[in-house]
Amino acid sequence: MDLATKELVRPHHSDEGPYLQCEVCADYIIAPPGGFLCKCHRSNQNGHRPTAPAWPELDSAALHGLPGEIIRAIGPHSEADSAALLVSLLAAVGNLMGRGAHMKVGADNHHLNLNAALVGETSKGRKGMSWSFVRDLMHATDAVWTEDRVMGGLSSGEGLIYAVRDRVTTEDADGEVSVLDEGAGDKRLMILEGEFAGPLRTMTREGNTLSVLLRQAWDGGKLATLTRNSPLKATDAHISIIGHITKTELLKQLSETDAANGFANRFLWILVRRSKALPFGGEWHKVDVAPLIKKLRAAIEYGRESREIGWAYDARDLWTRVYADLSEGAPGLFGASTSRAEAQTLRLAAPYATLDSCTVIQLPHLEAALALWRYSEASARYIFGDATGDAVADKIIAALEETPDGLSRTDLSHHFKRHRSRGEIDRALTLLEKIGRVEREKVETGGRPAERWFIK
Repeated sequence: MDLATKELVRPHHSDEGPYLQCEVCADYIIAPPGGFLCKCHRSNQNGHRPTAPAWPELDSAALHGLPGEIIRAIGPHSEADSAALLVSLLAAVGNLMGRGAHMKVGADNHHLNLNAALVGETSKGRKGMSWSFVRDLMHATDAVWTEDRVMGGLSSGEGLIYAVRDRVTTEDADGEVSVLDEGAGDKRLMILEGEFAGPLRTMTREGNTLSVLLRQAWDGGKLATLTRNSPLKATDAHISIIGHITKTELLKQLSETDAANGFANRFLWILVRRSKALPFGGEWHKVDVAPLIKKLRAAIEYGRESREIGWAYDARDLWTRVYADLSEGAPGLFGASTSRAEAQTLRLAAPYATLDSCTVIQLPHLEAALALWRYSEASARYIFGDATGDAVADKIIAALEETPDGLSRTDLSHHFKRHRSRGEIDRALTLLEKIGRVEREKVETGGRPAERWFIK
């Protein structure tokens, strides 16, 4: 069953074991001896046949041009996921090019900086391996950028700005200008976070500005702090992020606020796993990468020149057909994490075009971008499922799924051990009813009718 196209899936989030899907009721259970049961099992029906949920598959259209040539060259020698290699490569190349090639949408310029979160098991996902191969190619292409502009350790907004800060000068009474801080000579910054849960955890601290500034950095706006004693400012910064995280950590650390305020939709969410077993590590050292490096250098030099990327006629036609679907919203964490589908697709199409040394997005470039976006979208659905991002609402869903006979408001209050107010429960129920996850029925009691809530 294809999770990328199936709309009514309700996965549970648990560390207890792998998920299985019932072909009869389309519900999910935890593999025995797990704690959750599907609807068939809860209602004592027979005949349910659990099957493993589908993992997203990367369409070969995404391997267009030079990126595809590079991924195919690495493939036999790496256990890394092809999607992880591809996204890491596009993010690295887009950052290395800087603020040269760009697309104009209305009054906004979209540069080639990408944010991606690679989501997979610890060590078994081979997330770090995917960067190792890309790093080697980038180092051979531009050693200075690789050694000086690839950093980790995100912990504060101030630290982020400092890495790309502007030059600071002062002027005395005689008009003499002196330099207080030379600033960052290179405004490109590739952030590699091997433990992305750390920055996500940091962003929940009161007063931390990291989330706000990362959003501004993706948008390409000016970064600044309002600290009175040591104000920092960065203009024309070009920041890209690759974060590595497990699904469990992500669901635990990504807060409702981060989803709602637009942080999540500025990332490509990419499921990754080991592609193959290579006991002896492959023979990448024997591959003649000189032709690939030569092509990369030429494409990057092309992309560094300030030029606007336009549209070819055939790509315009396809873009017109898919735009409405890309603009369609969805509820919950899945919807919050994919609500910039149009902008993300453009930011993927532009580097494909630039790596082909094209000034316009042609049909193969857009098809490649759409293929990679669909993989990211399917990954987000697999990761977030029908979670709302509202802690109270998600707990109500879990309680109702375990109670086919429904629950009253009093039952729900007891479920939360009275640690949630009536207002919080009412707000969560209103949200769930609005997005079609629950329904209520009036129950005659001989007096004032009572409400009972059911999973829909």
